[in-house]
Amino acid sequence: MGDYLILLTFRMLRSLRYSGRASLFLGTALGALSLSTQARADDDIVSRMEQEMSRLQAAQAHVQEEQRAINHDMAILKAEIARHHASGPSTARADSPHAEQIASQESHSGHIATASMRRHGIKTVEPTEIAGSGHDMTATSGSAPIHGAHTRRDRVSLSPSGRDLIDTGKGSELAVVGHRAEDVLVHFAENGVGPHPRETVGAQSAGAIGDHGVFHLGPVTLMLGGFVDTAVVLENRHIASDTFNYWQDMPYPNEPRYHTNNFTGGARYSRLSLLARGNIDSESTISGFFESDFGAGAVTTDPYESNSYSFRLRQAYLAYDDNKEGWHFLGGQAWSLLTPGRAGIVARQESLPETIEASMLAGQTWSRQWQVRIVKDFFHHRLWTGLSIENPATLYDTTGFSASNGAVSMPNGSTVTIGENGVGLTNDTSMFSNEIAPDVIGKVAYDPIWGHYEMEGILHFPHDRVTMGHTGHNNTAVGGGAGGSMILPLIPGKVELRMAGLAGWGINRYGSVLLPDATIKASGSPDPLFGIQAQAGIIAHPNPRIDVYGYFGTQRVGHSYFNENGGAYGYGNPTYSNAGCLQELSALSCTANTRGVSEVTIGGWWRFFKGKFGTVEAGTQLAYARRQIWSGIGGDPHTSMSQIFFDFRYLPFQ
Repeated sequence: MGDYLILLTFRMLRSLRYSGRASLFLGTALGALSLSTQARADDDIVSRMEQEMSRLQAAQAHVQEEQRAINHDMAILKAEIARHHASGPSTARADSPHAEQIASQESHSGHIATASMRRHGIKTVEPTEIAGSGHDMTATSGSAPIHGAHTRRDRVSLSPSGRDLIDTGKGSELAVVGHRAEDVLVHFAENGVGPHPRETVGAQSAGAIGDHGVFHLGPVTLMLGGFVDTAVVLENRHIASDTFNYWQDMPYPNEPRYHTNNFTGGARYSRLSLLARGNIDSESTISGFFESDFGAGAVTTDPYESNSYSFRLRQAYLAYDDNKEGWHFLGGQAWSLLTPGRAGIVARQESLPETIEASMLAGQTWSRQWQVRIVKDFFHHRLWTGLSIENPATLYDTTGFSASNGAVSMPNGSTVTIGENGVGLTNDTSMFSNEIAPDVIGKVAYDPIWGHYEMEGILHFPHDRVTMGHTGHNNTAVGGGAGGSMILPLIPGKVELRMAGLAGWGINRYGSVLLPDATIKASGSPDPLFGIQAQAGIIAHPNPRIDVYGYFGTQRVGHSYFNENGGAYGYGNPTYSNAGCLQELSALSCTANTRGVSEVTIGGWWRFFKGKFGTVEAGTQLAYARRQIWSGIGGDPHTSMSQIFFDFRYLPFQ
């Protein structure tokens, strides 16, 4: 176009003999030529940019396709490795590293193929969800496959984004961690129960980690968890314990607070957690977990202005897991081994109620304390055994005695030292008991193809010193007990029944009601009290956004007492007076040694917002509790309390 204009210009100049008119036309033509050349240059730049953008988009699509293919192939390999470990080299066909994949392809006549075939240009049809029966093997479980290769299914598929893996089966590892397999790395056998669905409140209580706040720092992965919580309780008695139920303080009519309602709200149980994990090799990992909230009340805490509750430690432990050899080690502060579990014997898989109340449920067995735990699993993660030594403590009742700063005056003139109030960095208003040895706890867990079952036992050693005159001697009692728990998947993934219980001597502090572990004998030695605690509940998940539950729990304690020199001592002594319990501001006594507490509660949670921004959920709970006391002069009247809880939580990492 430009060459043509130049030629035309020179011809015009010859015909016009370089007149003034020709000069004007020449200037105009050269200007048009310059503009045309510049426009063509701009068009060339835009065209090259558009071509580069198209190339980059094609490369991005190719990388995403490659990632999908790699994820799918890895899932198939994990399933095949687990199946091979479970079934063993029983047949020549099973020995093939691709036996299950080949069988699946034969069964579907080419409708299912691996992503690696797709990468080589072979057209395939990949299902978004391939269901399996309750007996099928998950990609991460070590359970044995059902008979017949043609009935097996690959229960792992890609997420809609194509970037991550999801699992179509209920209760498997990937069902717990959502789109990431980085939270629960310990392998489980398929039992119809499975690890916690991570979005449930039971999982949040145990310490579930989110899948949004995941960061990689070299070989270490950091995962954030926690939530912002705002809860309120309205109750027909005034107990100054916030949403934490301290049932032993449930008042009788002799106290004016029995006759007043109470409304309390707070955000103090908002929680922060962090899991740091590193892979030693393909089968073993080391991790550290930290969790905290604001549940502690400092001396300077006031409910009128600042509500400045203390940042407190909930959990802090390190763990080592070797899935190949089946060894698992944990050291630090974590949920006690006595706490019922949900799958295997694994941290952050404790079976905890979905209640709003921070004390969970009367009759619930639990403690969070220092421990060193070693666990071994057998038979492809179906049978688990664990042994733990844990921080000891003894809750003494000194009714009838004169006691100060851990020193108890006996009627024979001796002094029994059971502990000392805290000093230094410990709470100076709490008595820390003398302890001669850690609590020793053992547990066996079994995961058949239906249900989760546990049996556990504990040894505890209350210890004190008796001083008479200027000499003394030490006493050590032996306490302990046994219990168990089970979870039955009535409708796997939808409805489950939970039951748990513990009974023994000197172990009542492991129950939510915090009944006394021991009193003191006439000789001054510790006297462990018998106790029993139990709970049962039905939990339903009608859909992925709603959970409903109903629980009944109870905890009861025995009595032990003596009378000497006209005085009454011990726990539950029938000569104590309860005569003033039923008259407001009565001048008569109301000793009211608690015999037992029972609670029935129902509630539910609704996750009404869920997306890239996290999850927002709301919950409500109705609870009725009843407190009974040991009979004395004036009988054994009971008292009760009704409560309604409301809660909102924002979980930014889930």
